[in-house]
Amino acid sequence: MKIVIAIDSFKGCMTSLEAGRAAEEGARRVFPDAEILVRPMADGGEGTVEALTPGLGGVIHTAKVRGPLGGSVDCRYGIVEREKLGIIEMAGAAGITLIRSEERNPMAASTYGVGQVILEAVKAGCRRFLMGIGGSATNDGGLGMLRAFGYEFVCGDGSLAQEASDLDRIVEVRREKVFPELEDCTFRVACDVTNPLCGPVGASAVFGPQKGATPEMVRRLDLGLAHFAEVTRQLYPGADAAVPGTGAAGGLGFAFLAYTNGVLEPGIQIVLEEIGLENDIARADVVITGEGRLDGQSVMGKAPVGVARLAKKYGKKVLAFSGSVTEEARACNEAGIDAYFPILREVVTLEEAMEKERARKNMGDAVEQAMRLLLCNA
Repeated sequence: MKIVIAIDSFKGCMTSLEAGRAAEEGARRVFPDAEILVRPMADGGEGTVEALTPGLGGVIHTAKVRGPLGGSVDCRYGIVEREKLGIIEMAGAAGITLIRSEERNPMAASTYGVGQVILEAVKAGCRRFLMGIGGSATNDGGLGMLRAFGYEFVCGDGSLAQEASDLDRIVEVRREKVFPELEDCTFRVACDVTNPLCGPVGASAVFGPQKGATPEMVRRLDLGLAHFAEVTRQLYPGADAAVPGTGAAGGLGFAFLAYTNGVLEPGIQIVLEEIGLENDIARADVVITGEGRLDGQSVMGKAPVGVARLAKKYGKKVLAFSGSVTEEARACNEAGIDAYFPILREVVTLEEAMEKERARKNMGDAVEQAMRLLLCNA
């Protein structure tokens, strides 16, 4: 019996590998001699650094960088030295959770800290990057990140653009001071939205309000991003603001495509390829996956269904375990999960359910019972 376990984190409770190890313990009670492989799992969003870095044999570092509205924040990022790979979540430097709701201001919020983290990893030897860009507080088109890289955006009065409110004043882009090693770097950007940079379904209109934008701000931001895209095209003729995903993270997707050797890809696709899960699944008898909550959104690019679809390519059985499930989770069965199980064993409060030791025990016990059913059918 060979079992592959790839479970996403139970946020605020268990990391991906902790959940996987707990599942392994339960499986071994039934199949003590089984070959069990526990792999890290994430979908490119929150928790990707914590899951993939140790899972790929890397080390988590902390960089003190500029926060989205100034000041400094500690951003955790991963380096897998043997792969020259940097794993970064932009939210660690410019995320919306770093700002109190009453202080949100996308006209001023900057991605400068994101560029600082990337440069820290470049100086440490990284040349490949896995970037998660969800959860942003920004709408600056990546201006701040590019400024950190050394780009200078000159306004009509000769001053240098600093933030989103300056986007519509830029008349020239200078790149003489750009950090030279960036030319050798490639970026796989986890992007699960398809919004273009501008327009009624663009970055400002769709995501601006949740970042604190008023209707007037949305109008100004959209015009600013459109102008920024036009100025960018003068420098990089291939820059295209209509490409799906360019509106992600307030236009950060556009900046990666236009100014770096970057590609936008579904987050789960990047993770599955980086950890090499397909080869493991091809030789497995059973695949175990899961996440904190299975619901109707789980089929829309989330890790468990990504794992399941890959497993079904090889005709493998797929079991999923989660902290809770909703009625809409039935869609997961149609997407490749043969059966899913909530791990709760008794009525408890949410706080009690999320106690790490309780969750680990519940995971192990739930997996054990599912494995007993497999044993009966063996």
